[in-house]
Amino acid sequence: MDYKRIVIFTGGQLTQEFLQEIQPDDVIIAADRGALYLIEHGIQPHIAVGDFDSITEEEREIVNSNSVEFIACDPIHKDLTDTEMAFETALDHEPTHILIFGATGTRMDHTLANVHIMVRAMQHHISCALQDEHNYMTLTTSSAVVEQRGFTYVSLLPLTHEVTGICLEGFMYPLDHATIRMGQSLGISNKLLDKSGTVTIDSGLLLIIQSKD
Repeated sequence: MDYKRIVIFTGGQLTQEFLQEIQPDDVIIAADRGALYLIEHGIQPHIAVGDFDSITEEEREIVNSNSVEFIACDPIHKDLTDTEMAFETALDHEPTHILIFGATGTRMDHTLANVHIMVRAMQHHISCALQDEHNYMTLTTSSAVVEQRGFTYVSLLPLTHEVTGICLEGFMYPLDHATIRMGQSLGISNKLLDKSGTVTIDSGLLLIIQSKD
C-alpha cells in the first residue's frame, strides 16, 4: 500500500502552527468547526463532516461551498461525536497514518474519548497521533521511536492494567524491563538525551505523551 496520511482537524483547540504541519499529499478531513477554521485560513478540506451545530447556518453554507465533499448529519439522532465521525471517514480511505489536531480542550470527556480513538486505529494496524499546542500523543503495543519534535518531556502511561518489559534507550532516565501499572507515576516526565529515543515493551498498551508547559 502506498503511504497515505490523513490529517483530521476537529473542533477543539486549534492554532495556526498546525496548518504548517500539513503536507502536500495529505488527505484533509475536517470535523464541524474544524472545517470552518481551515477555510478561514485558506485551506480547503477534502471532506467536511459533522452535525455542524457549533457554527451558524451562514457558516455552514461557507463550509459546504468550500469543501470538496460535505457530509452532514442530524445533531440529535446520532451516536458518534464529530471527531469519531471524521475518524470513521478516515478509516474508509485505508490510511497508514492518522494525525488529529483539535482533539483536546476543556471537555475532558471528549479528550479521553479521542485518546481512546487511537486504540481503534491500532486495531486496524494504522498508526495514529493526537497533537495540540502542548502535547503529542501516540500508542504502542511493541516498540516506538520517539522524536524530539520540540517538546520538553516524554511520559509513559499504561492504558491497560499494566505494561510489562518496558525498555528505554536514549532517555535521561532509562528503564530495563520495567513494569508500570495503572496509577503509578514511574513513567512521568522523562527526557530525551538527543533527537530521538526508543521505547519497547513486552505486553500491554502504552500511551506515550510528549509535552511542554
